[in-house]
Amino acid sequence: MPNTEAALKDAMTIEGTIGVALVDYTSGMALGTAGGNKQLDLTVAAAGNTDVVRAKVRTMEHLGLNEDIEDILITLNTQYHLIRLLKGRGTNGLFLYLALDKDRANLAMARHQLRRIEAELDV
Repeated sequence: MPNTEAALKDAMTIEGTIGVALVDYTSGMALGTAGGNKQLDLTVAAAGNTDVVRAKVRTMEHLGLNEDIEDILITLNTQYHLIRLLKGRGTNGLFLYLALDKDRANLAMARHQLRRIEAELDV
């Protein structure tokens, strides 16, 4: 089972990946990051996307939806931002955040590969 560093390195091999982070959405802290650039500060993105996850979880509670969030997709002009809430052993309150270049990424394949990385991750 890959640890955080190996999982992030694996996620960086997904076609079109700009950056990836493992985030604790109770604190907003990135537990690990890989990639990123001047336009994408993964630490700032981790904190900001924590607000997105919290808002969606809170909304689902208010609606009485007894469902699990698989992932959240944010589509920008040139990028996809994929947030995958983790459900494995010891991963409660964590999500993987993946930023993709829209022109180079295959969104369906990225979701599939992120699901595989989640299944193998040992935090």
